[in-house]
Amino acid sequence: MDGVDVSFARGAFTAIMGPSGSGKSTLMHCMAGLDTPTSGSVRLGATELTALSDKQLTLLRRDRIGFVFQSFNLLPMLTARQNILLPSQISKRKVDPERFRHIVEVTGLADRLEHLPAKLSGGQQQRVAVARALVGSPEVLYADEPTGNLDSRSGAEVLSFLRDSVRELGQTIVMVTHDPIAASYADRVVFLRDGRVVDDVTHPTPQLILDRLAGLEG
Repeated sequence: MDGVDVSFARGAFTAIMGPSGSGKSTLMHCMAGLDTPTSGSVRLGATELTALSDKQLTLLRRDRIGFVFQSFNLLPMLTARQNILLPSQISKRKVDPERFRHIVEVTGLADRLEHLPAKLSGGQQQRVAVARALVGSPEVLYADEPTGNLDSRSGAEVLSFLRDSVRELGQTIVMVTHDPIAASYADRVVFLRDGRVVDDVTHPTPQLILDRLAGLEG
């Protein structure tokens, strides 16, 4: 990264885009405390991440950040309900039953909670992964190519849910994607090239995103 100065609003859905090698995942990893920048600062609310010890970073990621990746990372021997609740059980944190019910409702998983992952579609598995990340009320959810392993219909299911979680749960989401259609679900798109922020648009449409990406590639 090179002189990146960017902030992400609470309760908003922001996508990060750019050509391969532009620094999208590096930026997300620094913001999530997975990588440490060689200079500068990273803040989550009032917390300065670069000042934290490894143990403090581990606790911060556990208690204040949610993650969703391209792979679903569900345990095959556990039901959807058990997979959603597992991180909270491991960290011995009580789950708010009303929030759990609301998330299940928003994800449309109510009739799938007792199913094992093998009995779920790819879109349903990814919605379980998102529900798992959201049930602990993270301050921010980082999603790295969350629809990368899904067909277009399943991808649309997951993206609609992410957008609904922002509107109905007040969730903050930052998503890395290369897909203009996925990015169009966001409220804002930040464009990177060569480790720098080079563009920033709100109310994106797929065509607007394609036009901006074409400009970056040129």
